[in-house]
Amino acid sequence: MWKWKVSVAALSVALTIAGFMLSAKTSSLTALDYIEIQQLANRYGQAIDTCSNNGYDYADLYTPDGVFIDKFSAESFKKGGVILAQGREKLAEVVGGGSFGCKRPVKGPTATPGDGPVAWNGWSHLAVDHVITPSAEGATGRVYLLMLGVQGPGSITRDGGYEDVYVKTAAGWRIKSRTHVRTRAWHNPLLQTPDLN
Repeated sequence: MWKWKVSVAALSVALTIAGFMLSAKTSSLTALDYIEIQQLANRYGQAIDTCSNNGYDYADLYTPDGVFIDKFSAESFKKGGVILAQGREKLAEVVGGGSFGCKRPVKGPTATPGDGPVAWNGWSHLAVDHVITPSAEGATGRVYLLMLGVQGPGSITRDGGYEDVYVKTAAGWRIKSRTHVRTRAWHNPLLQTPDLN
C-alpha cells in the first residue's frame, strides 16, 4: 500500500512540475522578445510622424489583420471605442498614406485624397514608460504617449497612452491591436474622473 501512495505522490509531483514548465514556456519572454517588442514602439513613432514608405512602414508594424482602436476622442470614448483602421491598407491610410499619398483629408470623411497635409505634420509621437507583460497569446503592453509640438513649437502634451496586444509572427513581433486610451485610463479608480482625462 505504501508503494502505491509513493507512486501517486511521485506522479502528482511530476505532473505539477510539468504543468509549471509548460506554463513558463507559454507565458515567458526572452530578453530578445522584450527588445523586439520595444522596437515596435520606437519604430511606431517614427513611422507615423514621417509617413515613411507612404504609410506602409506604420502598417507593417501590425499583423495583416491588425487593428487600431480609438478610445481617446470624445465620440469614440462615449461608444467604448471605435475601430479606426483594420488591415494593411486601412492602417496605411489612417496615418495619411496609402491612397492618400501622405496627405490626409482634413475636412472629414468625404474629403478626397490630397485635400490637405497629414494632420500631425511637424508633431512627434513619443512612446515612454513601456510596460510589457507576457500573455498566453504572446504579450500585452502599455505605453504613455507624449506629443511634441501639438500646441506649438517646444510644447509637450500627454496624449493618453496605448494598450497593445503583441503576437510573434513569421516576420517577428507585430501589433495585433493597439487602443489609444485616455490619460487616466490606468489610474487608481480613486484618482479617475468620469471622462478619464
